[in-house]
Amino acid sequence: MSSKTIPMTGALAAYVAEMGVREHPVLQRCREETAALGTLSVMQIAPEQGAFMGLLARLMDARRYIEIGTFTGYSALSIALALPEDGQVDALDINDEFMNRARNYWKIAGQEHKIKGHVGPALETLDRLIHDAKTKPYDFAFIDADKTGYDAYYERILTLLRPGGLIVLDNVLWSGNVANLEDHSPDTVALRALNAKLKGDERVDVALLPMVDGIFLCRKR
Repeated sequence: MSSKTIPMTGALAAYVAEMGVREHPVLQRCREETAALGTLSVMQIAPEQGAFMGLLARLMDARRYIEIGTFTGYSALSIALALPEDGQVDALDINDEFMNRARNYWKIAGQEHKIKGHVGPALETLDRLIHDAKTKPYDFAFIDADKTGYDAYYERILTLLRPGGLIVLDNVLWSGNVANLEDHSPDTVALRALNAKLKGDERVDVALLPMVDGIFLCRKR
């Protein structure tokens, strides 16, 4: 046993991706084609993270999932594949071009009936869902969008989540910059403040995992 996380070298990261992920063919296609977008491709989650989140959804017997920051659709599809046939995914993104790409992958994978894409400012969509009497509580949520907006997204998602539901927040280590107190860039400051808030938030049970770029797990009490 070890009390420390093993440093993820390039070779070890490749081994984990190969051994720990049963990647659906459409997910693989989405990942590979998104890589062709160049620097923008860093916005896509890693396949091992998709597999982890899909397993969490299955363990929770989740049926309703919402995400902020869909990009080309990998995370939404990872969860949709883990949901039962009557499962529901609400996928929020501000970019219509990316959403159209995502919808294509969802259709090819035969999962489009489970996923509803929402294009527009996420706060507006979330507020609309909160005030819609027909909105049922969600079981599972994922936040992976603009970092300065995380706190506002978190508060609204917490309102929409059922007790016992789970929120996953991505990129909370921000390439290690959150630990560099000399870094005062807006994204780093926002994430650093949110991490401290989550640690002390008695409304949730939490765990911070040094997976990929850091993910915070928050279970609503």
